[in-house]
Amino acid sequence: MSGVTPAPAPLPLSTEGLRAALDEALALRNDRTDALSQDDFSARYPERPDWAVGPFTRDPSRTFAPTGQWPDPTGIGWTSESVFNPSLIGDGDDLVMFYRSSPRKESTSSRIGMARRGEQGWVDAPSNPAIFPTLDNELLGCEDPKVYRAEGRWWLFYNGIFPATQELRDAFPSPGYPVETVGCDIDLAVSDDLVTWEKLGPILDHETSRLWAKGAVIVRDPSGNAVKVGGSYLMFLSEGCDGRPMVGRSDDMATWTFTERPYLSLDALGGHLHEVACAVTGHRGDDLVLDFFYGDEEGRFAAAQALYDVNAPFTQLDVHRGGSLSWGGLLQHGSEWVLAQGWDAPPGTREISLYTAPVAP
Repeated sequence: MSGVTPAPAPLPLSTEGLRAALDEALALRNDRTDALSQDDFSARYPERPDWAVGPFTRDPSRTFAPTGQWPDPTGIGWTSESVFNPSLIGDGDDLVMFYRSSPRKESTSSRIGMARRGEQGWVDAPSNPAIFPTLDNELLGCEDPKVYRAEGRWWLFYNGIFPATQELRDAFPSPGYPVETVGCDIDLAVSDDLVTWEKLGPILDHETSRLWAKGAVIVRDPSGNAVKVGGSYLMFLSEGCDGRPMVGRSDDMATWTFTERPYLSLDALGGHLHEVACAVTGHRGDDLVLDFFYGDEEGRFAAAQALYDVNAPFTQLDVHRGGSLSWGGLLQHGSEWVLAQGWDAPPGTREISLYTAPVAP
């Protein structure tokens, strides 16, 4: 249509821009995120309802510790100091883990890797990095994978991080969720073999996200399969979108439609929501458990779980302090629930620990 000004786009990907992002990431130090501990989030509380999943205990025998550095397809001298925020899924008897690898803990300029655990223990994929910046909206990195199985394929949702320029902020104002210098898209890649990934790009536009959208939490069964709820796949978003609680629907996992829909109240706990981590169903009748990250009434990082009936996924039935923060999904492997996280690695050490909890009879 003539006379219509096109919406501004993120800055183009360039070697110079990638190198500048790496330099900024290498300078990061954040005492608050450096002190994150999985044991704090999965703490034991005197009363625990029978619907809640966990608490979890670390299993040192299953720790993943990559050796060496990956090749750098971008050619900027990128290396990793920290691995964290993984997502687990089963593939036969094996565990498959996608994880964020960063120059500094919780820095930008991240990439995503994959590792597999079979009879011989953990093996880091020789094809790593599985996901690295190739799109304009990934100039500042690729972060926080969430993996699902559906439609006979594997689906990897992750955060594409980009500079939120003044031009972008003017075009997509977000007074309800202020965006400063960094923007965040939910990007999608798909695979038939867990090794070769085709990027499909962002799943929602900036008119909807207002330069920030995070979550990509799809209802998943205990084996990692995305589950249709009310006839379609259901996704919970929990950050951005101008501060509006949003849910997504899809018939095919690739194309999503988003609407504003409140789904979680923290009135019984106090504090405020940071991000939903996962949604699991199929483990106990029609229970749907939403596991989430929040700031408690004293401003401390915390985790909790909320209960729903899967047939009424926006009607909260209960909430309980203590969660897993298992990004993407809680996984049953054999007779145990299992999750992974790298927050507890000693400073300067690249490790991801596995945590387990018994499956209730």
